[in-house]
Amino acid sequence: MKKTSCYIMFLALLFTSCDKLLDVKPQSQITDQVFFRNEGDFEPNVVGIYTVMRSIANNVTYGTERSEELISATNSRFTVAWSQTLSPSSGAVNYSEWYRGIGHCNLLLDKIQDFAFAANPNLKKKIVGETLALRAYFYFHLLRVFGSVPIVLEAITDENVILHKRASAQEVIAQVLSDLDKATAQFTGMTDFSKTNYPTKYRFAYGSVMAMKADALLWKASVAGGGPADLQAAVAAITEAESTGVSLQPDFAKVTGVRAAANNEVLMAAYYNKDETPGGNYAKNALPFKDILEGAINKEQIPYVKNSTNGQGAYQISPLSKSLFTNPADKRIPYTWIADMYASGPKISWITKYPGTVYADDRYADNDLIIYRLADLYLLKAEAYAALDDLNNSKKYLDNVKLRAGVEAYTGDMTKTALEKEILNERGRELFFENKRWFDLVRFHKAGIIDVYNYVPNLKGKTTPLFWPVNTTVLANNPDMTQTDGYK
Repeated sequence: MKKTSCYIMFLALLFTSCDKLLDVKPQSQITDQVFFRNEGDFEPNVVGIYTVMRSIANNVTYGTERSEELISATNSRFTVAWSQTLSPSSGAVNYSEWYRGIGHCNLLLDKIQDFAFAANPNLKKKIVGETLALRAYFYFHLLRVFGSVPIVLEAITDENVILHKRASAQEVIAQVLSDLDKATAQFTGMTDFSKTNYPTKYRFAYGSVMAMKADALLWKASVAGGGPADLQAAVAAITEAESTGVSLQPDFAKVTGVRAAANNEVLMAAYYNKDETPGGNYAKNALPFKDILEGAINKEQIPYVKNSTNGQGAYQISPLSKSLFTNPADKRIPYTWIADMYASGPKISWITKYPGTVYADDRYADNDLIIYRLADLYLLKAEAYAALDDLNNSKKYLDNVKLRAGVEAYTGDMTKTALEKEILNERGRELFFENKRWFDLVRFHKAGIIDVYNYVPNLKGKTTPLFWPVNTTVLANNPDMTQTDGYK
């Protein structure tokens, strides 16, 4: 892990330097001057690309803020995403960070072809597999944020950059799945391949590729014109992920409380270190600082920080998300939120999902951010089975998650509609604050299970499109690019 962290910091500095030099020379030329001189250059380069992935995973603007999960605590840090007031002049996004990652993937895939890796062909396959999975991750995230985006697959090696039009949602999801299948072929083609081999939970392996494939297939089935074959393929991908040696943590407290490296439930996570990232991950926005809690009877039970730099006190769990926890015996509640208590009663329900770690000087938000874990996959499998009208299997995987939480198995109506709504509710309980909720709501809305415009309080009475507008910089830099549907 120390070696990986050093690589990440080195590559982060390098890639940042590339961005600063873009006004002088193309980014790929700068990268060429430093990397790809010998076979030893590729491993640190692919590690560096994970810095872009981690940055995206650490941004709750797209996966959380537009959902119903959060309301302000004492120090609001919400953007226009939360208020659902997006427009080309308010909240429009420049997607250069995603394409920066894609550009590095394209360049690495192009340059590695010239190297034989005769002494270690497995290493070449591993690097190519990870890079394809990373590119799939970037495109999948872009698709869920913007609805459709240009597909760029060629390496940029000089000033002659090819401009691309928006591809359709169907074309983008096809590219994502193609990259994932190619990544799988690389991993399974290694002579020492083992399904259960996770060299590190912070980089893609066979199991985490299967997890993302299932996620992408469910998006395709609900949002991008797919059908039953995609749902069946999602079930198969999750079955493969289940066979990679993962298991549910018996104690829900350990789901986010134990590092991914020692966490059997986690398939993929973003690593954080107290000293590596100033201020920690996005959970710091949910941690209250000490002064806010003066007079609270249960102050020492609340994960607070001493220094407001390390905790913003900005977010709390919303009443709507709290209302999903209908059983007070649910073991997830203490590790989801805690209400501060005063003589006059509670004021704020503080989020405890990612409580950070207490060090000698202060608490820091340094928990690993989970990207894929088994309970998430169980609920995706329940969702796929329900869509296929296999209600018994749907209930089975739903109950796997419920029973670990210490609540009773599902006893509601055994109808497709009732099960699908309960699966969405269970995802809201199980995966609260894990940066997935908005994408879940869009998927269930497009599948006709909910009306997101009635479900999310800040969307009621609005017609804001579900996908984001692109900003003027994007449109100016690419005349072939068009604005997202629904924005003028």
